[in-house]
Amino acid sequence: MTTNLDKKFNSLAYQFHLLRSNKLTFIGCAFILLLIIVALFAPFIAPHVEHARGGVDAANMFQPPQVEYPFGTDEAGRCIFSRVVVGSRISLGVGVFTIGLTLLIGVPLGAIAGYAGGVIDEVVMRITDVFLSFPPLLLAMAVTAMLGPALTNVMIAIAITWWPWYTRLVRGQAVSLRERAFVEAARAIGVTPLKIVGRHIIPNCVAPIIVQGSMDFGFIVLTSAALSFLGLGAQPPMPEWGLMVSSGRTFFLTSWWVVTFPGLAIFTTVLAFNLLGDGLREIMDPKTRGL
Repeated sequence: MTTNLDKKFNSLAYQFHLLRSNKLTFIGCAFILLLIIVALFAPFIAPHVEHARGGVDAANMFQPPQVEYPFGTDEAGRCIFSRVVVGSRISLGVGVFTIGLTLLIGVPLGAIAGYAGGVIDEVVMRITDVFLSFPPLLLAMAVTAMLGPALTNVMIAIAITWWPWYTRLVRGQAVSLRERAFVEAARAIGVTPLKIVGRHIIPNCVAPIIVQGSMDFGFIVLTSAALSFLGLGAQPPMPEWGLMVSSGRTFFLTSWWVVTFPGLAIFTTVLAFNLLGDGLREIMDPKTRGL
C-alpha cells in the first residue's frame, strides 16, 4: 500500500529526474550550488582575504593572472580572486534579503486584493500600476539617490521596485482560487478572510512564486551591481562585483583582468539563475511539457 510519504518521495524523485534531464538547467543548478559553497567558505578559499577587507599592497599593483594571484591584482595591489570570492557573499546576501523583502510586501497585498475584490482590489492594483509605470532601474536609482549611496539602501530600493510584479502574480492566482470548492468550504464553516488568505490562498501560490523568484534573483544581482557601478550602491573598499567593475573600467585597455573577472562573475550568476528558473517553470507547470 502506497503511503503519502511514498507519494511525496516519488514526486520529488520525478521532479529531480526532470531537472537533471535538462542539461542547461542542471548546469545552472550546479553553478548555484558551487556559488553557495564558495560564499559560505569564502574566508578559507580566498588566499588574500585581507585584500577583501580593504588591505592595500602597493608593491603588486596591476599584476597579471599568475599562480599567487589567479585573477591578477587591481590598482591597489589587491588580489582580485580573493575579492571576487568574498564578493559572492555580498551578491547572494543582496539577492536573499531583497527577494525576502519583496515577497513580504507583494505576496500579502496580491493575495488580499485577489480574494477581497471590489474596492480593495481596485485600490491595490491602481497603486501597483503606478509603480509599474516607471522603468525598474530608473525607479531604483531615484529611490537610492533619495536614501543615499549604501548597499542597504540599494536592497530597499530594489524591493520597492520589484514588489508590484509579485502583487500582480499572486492577485491573478488568488482570483482563480477564491471560487474553488475548498475556499468555499472554509468560508461556509466561518473561517475568517485573513485565515483563508493565509492558509488556502497563499500556500497555493507557492509554485509560481518560486519560479518567479528564482528568475528574479539573477536580475536583482545584476541591478545591484549596476547601481554600485554608478556609485549609488556599495562603497569602497567593499568587494562588490559591480563596484569592482566600476573602479577598474579606466584600466581596461592596459589591465583587462581588473574588470573581466568580476564581470564574468556577474554574468555567470545571472545566467545560472535564469537557467534554474526556466527549469523550475517546466517542472512546476505541466503545460510547458505538453502534459
